[in-house]
This record gives sequence, C-alpha cells and structure tokens, in this order.
Amino acid sequence: MKILALTADPITADDLRSALPGNVDLAELEVMVVAPALHESALRFWVSDADEAIARADRVRRDTVQQLGEDGVAAAADTGEGDLTEAAQDALATFPAERVVLFTHRQDEQRHGEDVDVQALSEQLGLPVDRAVVERGD
Repeated sequence: MKILALTADPITADDLRSALPGNVDLAELEVMVVAPALHESALRFWVSDADEAIARADRVRRDTVQQLGEDGVAAAADTGEGDLTEAAQDALATFPAERVVLFTHRQDEQRHGEDVDVQALSEQLGLPVDRAVVERGD
C-alpha cells in the first residue's frame, strides 16, 4: 500500500502503525513523507519569515526517513509547501498514494496552517485521509 504521510515533526514506524486503520504490515508499505514548511504563527507567515520553517521541514524530512528506514519501512521524503493541501497535491502529482496520513499537533500546540478539515481534504484529494496527533519536537 502506498501512503503519503504529511508531518511537521519526525515520526516513527509506531506512529505510522497507530495512525493507520486495521492491522497493517509496515514491511508492505511504500511511504512518501512530506514535511511541510509550517510557520510557528500567522505573523511569521504573513511577513514571509520562511527560513526557519524551511530548515525545520528539512530536518523533519531527513530524521523521519532515517527513522522509518531503521524500522524497516520503505520511505522517501521531501519538503513541501506550508499549505498542507498544496503540499499533498504536489506530492500526489508524482506519488500515487492510496491513503494520506496527516500528522498534526494537539489543537493548543498547532503551527499556522495545521487546522485542516480532514473530511474536506479527503474529498478534495479523492483519497482516504487519516489524522493522528504527533508530539511537538521543538
């Protein structure tokens, strides 16, 4: 099964397993991880202070693909737009995922742009979308 995982913090195989419905054999997954360049706040987004968000996304991309690989999950990764919908659409243009997993923070810890309506995203992408909470790694 091909999974597109959108995450703003590094994830592990256990995080992925917990987010997917049913009993999934992670060794049978092909995962594309996209680390969106999310801003800490709307103010930073509007003043276009993107350097920190891009650097964080690059660390998340690198750390996640390394961790998943060590856990036996076939994964590739890239950074993406700060808009989660755009990041997903861009990734799906080259990676034909069968399901999307959106890792976000608890509502009181979310970065700017993480408050995506999962049902609307699923309808827009034409794919099932699951949301899971990831612990903030700053």
